[in-house]
Amino acid sequence: MVLKRKIYSILLNWKNESKGTKALLIEGARRIGKSTIVSLFGKNEYKSFVIIDFNDVSKSIIDNFNNNLSDLDTFFMIIQTEYGIKLYRHETLIIFDEIQRFPKARQSIKKLVQDGRYDYIETGSLISIKENVKDITIPSEERVIKMYPLDFEEFCFAMNEDLLIEYIKKCFVELVPLESGLHNKAMLLFRQYMLVGGMPQSIVAYLKNDRDFEKADIEKRDILQIYRNDIMKIDKEYQSKVISIFDQIPSFLSKHEKRVVLSNIKKNSNFIQYNETFFWLEDSMICNHCFNCSDPNIGLSLNEERTYVKCYMGDTGLLVSHAFSENEIITNELYKQILFNKLSLNQGMLFENVISQILTSNGHKLFFHNHFDEKTHRNDCEIDFVISNNSKVNYKIYPIEVKSSNKYSTVSIDKFNIKFKSRIKCAYIIHPKNLFIKDNLICIPPYMAICL
Repeated sequence: MVLKRKIYSILLNWKNESKGTKALLIEGARRIGKSTIVSLFGKNEYKSFVIIDFNDVSKSIIDNFNNNLSDLDTFFMIIQTEYGIKLYRHETLIIFDEIQRFPKARQSIKKLVQDGRYDYIETGSLISIKENVKDITIPSEERVIKMYPLDFEEFCFAMNEDLLIEYIKKCFVELVPLESGLHNKAMLLFRQYMLVGGMPQSIVAYLKNDRDFEKADIEKRDILQIYRNDIMKIDKEYQSKVISIFDQIPSFLSKHEKRVVLSNIKKNSNFIQYNETFFWLEDSMICNHCFNCSDPNIGLSLNEERTYVKCYMGDTGLLVSHAFSENEIITNELYKQILFNKLSLNQGMLFENVISQILTSNGHKLFFHNHFDEKTHRNDCEIDFVISNNSKVNYKIYPIEVKSSNKYSTVSIDKFNIKFKSRIKCAYIIHPKNLFIKDNLICIPPYMAICL
């Protein structure tokens, strides 16, 4: 089953614009479909393509990189012979898959691009980890893009609901609610997306088995095991810290504030001790980090407090399988409760995580805002996400609160709007109800988050 991915159009733009002057590096978490999409792109858009998978590459190819880069005629002859694929000048794509496994191949991009015979795409995860860059020169002839699990829009493509997506976008632009029946349909699709997630294997298993959540869950647990195996291979200095954070993500997100509290892991821990840990989890793209922005203003990152961090899973479907036991999944009771809005616990965790996932795939760096009142000794203003328009001349911010139930308070976002009124373009409440506008709040259903 071929899943439609929006990144395909980005690959086409790169091919048409760079015309061989830049390689493309696609960075993403394991098992999100990087190899599949670049192979499909090579098959559709080139006369021939070669995929060199550094997870399973022959000694002759490794020797070729080590010995023949000074003689590219020989270098390409060996590739052509090894893979039995004819290479055509300006009409062949060479793919370096899992490039982090052999950093020297990444360094060779400079020479290969300058040679100009073929186009190059690299794929990988953990691209910036020091073990993978310490002995190489990063090529300037390389354009880096990030790839994520399927977003809600792509999930709807897989469900043959393209027209519904167009209708959702139209309603968002016009700020009008969906027709009631279509709103209910969109919410049901959205809840399915939360449960199945955006990992291609999970979606394929779900669809091929008549929308069986249990079959999707089996695939997700396999992926979680791959992630754990990857963690067990890293530097011993911070391996245990990474696994402890990874294992406790559901616990952190189930709390009211949802931020990581290191003292819950080990007494007297501090964020300096966990720097490598958070860097690894972010670089692997297993997690999306969200930092507190104490004074939301031009350049949100200028005012971030890195000691206050929320650690969201990169895919909400994986979070469901990570948070709940296999027995809870197999009985289908959990899925039934979430699907029909009957789950009393942890639903806020899932809603907030899926919005973090959508915002990240839309290119937003994640920030939240938390204000502590010294007089009352408690937080008096908590905003789940703050995004910006990134404009240099008319900079504006957009506070976002995520509500998983139909009944909620707007005290925090009202305070935020008053305090930062001159900086705010508009404020959003994301809730399960249809779109409506209340005073200066735009209240939208979660499926409209793809439009932010």
